[in-house]
Amino acid sequence: MSEFPQDSILVVLTADAEGQLEKPAAELLGGAAEIGSPVALVLAAGSADAAAEKAAELGATATLTAAVTEGNLGTAAVDAVAAAAELTAPDAVLVPNTLDGRDIAGRYAVRSGSAVSVDATGLERDSEGIVAGHSVYGGGYTASSAPTFGAPIVTVRLGAIEARAEAQSANTQALDVADSGKRSAAIDSFEAVVETSSRPELRGAQKVVSGGRGVGSEESFELVGDFADTLGAAVGASRAAVDAGYIAQSHQVGQTGVSVSPQLYVALGISGAIQHKAGMQTSKTIVAVNKDGEAPIFDIADFGVVGDLFKVVPQAIESLNENKS
Repeated sequence: MSEFPQDSILVVLTADAEGQLEKPAAELLGGAAEIGSPVALVLAAGSADAAAEKAAELGATATLTAAVTEGNLGTAAVDAVAAAAELTAPDAVLVPNTLDGRDIAGRYAVRSGSAVSVDATGLERDSEGIVAGHSVYGGGYTASSAPTFGAPIVTVRLGAIEARAEAQSANTQALDVADSGKRSAAIDSFEAVVETSSRPELRGAQKVVSGGRGVGSEESFELVGDFADTLGAAVGASRAAVDAGYIAQSHQVGQTGVSVSPQLYVALGISGAIQHKAGMQTSKTIVAVNKDGEAPIFDIADFGVVGDLFKVVPQAIESLNENKS
């Protein structure tokens, strides 16, 4: 494999410890297919064979693989992106809008002198190049960004891209990556925290049920989890609920928490402060339950119920369970 499509879009993907592609792969490759020919770069600490095959199934016209040293913080990954970009001459570089993705995007942008479009919720191509769409100012406005030079680096919000690419034949090449010699921090040791849950991970979930201060207590917050389990959804929360100690901060949705863009977002007892709306307003369908009919959440809700969530939600759970049986 020596030639790449002229409209190549380099998609940076990572493989987990078992060598499997991590979650954002399908939507990143789907978004790339909407604006060009997806070329995947799989970063893996071990074998990348399974991940490369999966990338082709998800639409990669070609896949480059690169080994990254465990414990190295960023430099090896950026070296690989630089080598892949030099080889493919892409029209854009897509990375997931995760902690690691933003780190790679920023480092590579500085090294290459490229422009960065952060937290994109949409992608398109016009006569001049790649355009990224954004939801800004707490979701109150939509904006577009496009560089006037070079190929943009775009971090894509998880769950924002619905398009999926057609499967391709496997076309894999190990990437020759030269060590840049750039200084880098490294992890000497760590203690893994293993968490098991039958619920989907909040970031990237297709359905999310969130609770706010109106839920009232940590004990009452179990109702949010019960509704989420009925729907097969992830559990989220407003900052007010987190600050009140109802649930851990890792579940916080909003400007200072996780940004989500699911197919369904259910807000229970959430007033709808602008900081919260900033993290969920791009959800495809929003359902709100609040006893305050003037709550700002109703301004963006597709469906709203003004009422006591402790009466509404149990009835909804009962009805959904009846329909399942």
